[in-house]
Amino acid sequence: MTIYLDVIWLLNFFFDSFLLFLTAIILKRKVKKWRIFLGALIGSSIILFYFTPYVAITSYPVMKLLYSILIVYSAFGFLKFRYFIKNLLTFYFITFMVGGGMLGLHYFFQTDIAFINGALMTQSSGFGDPVSWLTVLIGFPLVWYFSKYNIEEIEMTKINFEQLVRVQVKIGEDSMDLKGLIDSGNQLYDPITQTPVMILEIQRCASCFPAALIQQSQNPEMLDFSTIDRSWANRIRIVPYRAVGQEHQFLLAIRPDQVVIMINEKEITVKKVLIGLSHTILSSNGDYECIIHPKMLTKTNISA
Repeated sequence: MTIYLDVIWLLNFFFDSFLLFLTAIILKRKVKKWRIFLGALIGSSIILFYFTPYVAITSYPVMKLLYSILIVYSAFGFLKFRYFIKNLLTFYFITFMVGGGMLGLHYFFQTDIAFINGALMTQSSGFGDPVSWLTVLIGFPLVWYFSKYNIEEIEMTKINFEQLVRVQVKIGEDSMDLKGLIDSGNQLYDPITQTPVMILEIQRCASCFPAALIQQSQNPEMLDFSTIDRSWANRIRIVPYRAVGQEHQFLLAIRPDQVVIMINEKEITVKKVLIGLSHTILSSNGDYECIIHPKMLTKTNISA
């Protein structure tokens, strides 16, 4: 049997990277990518021990625990004990969840994928059975995406809807401090990029936008870019939407540099978002100036 050590190591390196990225997404950790790759490099290097006389050491539970601690420490660091333990346990949870999904795919397709001493390997001669590698290379990203998507959906159901929050919108050199309403009824996305769209009452923030842009936003179907400054024109998107009792309409939206949401003593920074300019009064009492898309609260850029 021929074993391609470099291929096995590379497979485990990507596997560990995905697991650490998913851990960071779930815990909303601001982690530098090089630290994620460092943790994955350490995690995948255990493959080298299987071809040395020290292979027996790696099979002990204590050594596996110490190795996991080293991986998590390399990727997330150590701020305080509770912070580190939460990272470690979540990493184990993600590993078992994704590993279980891969194991299920293995038995479903009856391929030769196997987990040996915590490492992902294929048991076949030469480069490997194409079916088994197809399961690993395609099945793992599918399991990873399914896990990430469903965790975000569960997280959205826990959001306290109809809650008022402070919002800061940054567009170029300008910054707007607003009050926003988290509304589960706002499910507006850009149909092309699937970017969530928050709604802004333009009359309350008219001083922050060019007069030509405000005028054009009243009739997006007849948009004339020649009357709008180039720096603003590059930010414009047209988003179709449907209101109750009305046919399909279009909403002029602006791509900001970032939107910061202050909620529960935390700041959520969202960069992939569009701001729809509405001429409708959102709150008759003036309680809020914008409506927050719930998907914006599931982003990973968060700080205490």
